[in-house]
Amino acid sequence: MIAPNPRLKIHIAEQFAASFVFAAHLSPPNPSGDNESRIKGRSVALFNRLGIRPELCALTSTLILDEDGVYDPASFNDRLLLGLKGTMSEAELHFLKARMRGGQLNKASRGDLKIGPPVGLVYLPDGTLALDPDAEVQAALRMVFTTFERLGSATRTVKFFLDEGILFPRRLRKGPHKGELMWAPPRHARILQVLHNPRYAGAFVYGRTRGRPRPGGGVSQIKVDMADWRFVMPDLHPGYIDWERFKANQERLAANAQAYGMQRRAGPVREGSALLQGRVLSDLCGGRMGVHYSQEHGQPVPTYICQETATRRGGKVCQSVPGKVVDPAVGALLVELMTPMTLEVTLAVQRELEARAAEMDTLRRQHIERTRHDAELARRRYMKVDPDNRLVADTLEAEWNEKLRLHTDVVEDYERRAPEEAAALDAETQQRVRDLAEQFPRIWGDPRIGVRERKRILRLLVADVTLVKAETITANVRLSGGATRTLTLERPLPIAQIRKFKPELVAKVDRLLDRYCDREIADILNEDGLRTWEGKPFNLKKIAFIRGAYNLPSRRQRLRDCGLLTTQEAAEHFAVAETTVHQWGRQGLITKVCSDSLNRGLWDIPHDIEIIKGRPGRNAVAARRASITVPSTAVFILS
Repeated sequence: MIAPNPRLKIHIAEQFAASFVFAAHLSPPNPSGDNESRIKGRSVALFNRLGIRPELCALTSTLILDEDGVYDPASFNDRLLLGLKGTMSEAELHFLKARMRGGQLNKASRGDLKIGPPVGLVYLPDGTLALDPDAEVQAALRMVFTTFERLGSATRTVKFFLDEGILFPRRLRKGPHKGELMWAPPRHARILQVLHNPRYAGAFVYGRTRGRPRPGGGVSQIKVDMADWRFVMPDLHPGYIDWERFKANQERLAANAQAYGMQRRAGPVREGSALLQGRVLSDLCGGRMGVHYSQEHGQPVPTYICQETATRRGGKVCQSVPGKVVDPAVGALLVELMTPMTLEVTLAVQRELEARAAEMDTLRRQHIERTRHDAELARRRYMKVDPDNRLVADTLEAEWNEKLRLHTDVVEDYERRAPEEAAALDAETQQRVRDLAEQFPRIWGDPRIGVRERKRILRLLVADVTLVKAETITANVRLSGGATRTLTLERPLPIAQIRKFKPELVAKVDRLLDRYCDREIADILNEDGLRTWEGKPFNLKKIAFIRGAYNLPSRRQRLRDCGLLTTQEAAEHFAVAETTVHQWGRQGLITKVCSDSLNRGLWDIPHDIEIIKGRPGRNAVAARRASITVPSTAVFILS
């Protein structure tokens, strides 16, 4: 038997009393007179939710009471009655919640459910939803949609606003300045929120999210797919874009999202030299191929690689295709398709540039007007204050100065940007746009054109490119209009074969070795315009490498095979000193042939010469018979 714990009894009684009072506070007055029963039911429900079990009260001999009586949890009948009351109270709360939910859904089905409007939309006194009367707010929102449709990326839209110094509005939802409009540089999450909100398309939508209770308490909101939204009513109120543009924006945002595996779409254009980034499919598994970069001659070279099987099923890489072969071929096809561009298209591009500049100028002028109005309001408040009340006057004066400073900065920024935008649309630029049809091949090959611009042009015409690598590389190009083109490309040679010297070059080196040394052969090859596989000129080491790799006898070995002797060998053969051999060479009796780049040579001694050793006199007679001058130690006799 567990002894009763007075402190535990007090704690349980306090919690029960708090739950009872809380239930009485939540229950609205009921004219029918059943409010007391509702309070009791809710008190038991809250008693259970607080984790106070009748079993715990039974262990400590603690009684439970309400208006109907006192209950002993140690008694089976009392515990049964408490359990029934708790179950009935929870059922009643469920029915109340269901009725409230039904009324909410009924209003939503008619489009009458009022939901807090986003910035740029306001409720009129008659209850209808309309555009914000502030022209600058409208211009900023329209700029978001037009910029996103032009650039194709929410991130680049944010960068455009930041680069141009354009602020974006935000309405405060709480705090002392609730309802006021605040202007600040936009953030990526804010731009995404605007692009995903269907209210800007003039549609009433209900059921975009659903709640899910968390184990630790609270509710987490889960986004619902657009196809599963409960109520969708397009064109219910004015909007900034139509419903078709909204759906197109959602498709583009979904394509830009970095999902996984097969669900991954093209994504926005990014840095890197891979022209077909996000547009390449594997013909073997149908997966989208990624891009890997490697260094080749100091430049990044793309390789399209399919890792769908490796990442999903732990297999091997499906295939890899070198981008240096595919990208130029697809670029040439693009130039071929874009050559007959009509003048109407180029003029449409020009009109788009002019409209964009005019829209930017209007937005900046509205911003100037708003800052001027704020400065004027600050001036009026300062002029109306009592001059002797310095506490208020100083604050209003500082606010006036801040508004004036902000207005001055905005005007200076507008005056600085206006000449730049005007220069961007001068007569020369307009003429270049008109000549775009004839100059497109040159523009496409211009190195000053960035990779992003080339990718964006390609995405306008090419839907995807399916690659398959076999003996050759086959690229099936599917155009945006549905037409297809098939390109058959040669596979690049392996690096070992690329580094291998051509047979005709080896044969030429073999022929030149009969007459020249390695350094002389390198100079001859360079004069003929020949280069190594790296595009570098030949040198002594390259010729020596060719001789060693292809077992070509050197110049010196070839001369030795022809019977030429070294100085030491000639001296030993004729039994003379080596200095004597060199003296014969200076006198022209024998010929020295250069055998390598170190100016080392071999002696070419004629076969019809015989040397007679003897006395000086005989040597002189033999020399007169040969009509030549010889050293005093030897005589050459012609046979």
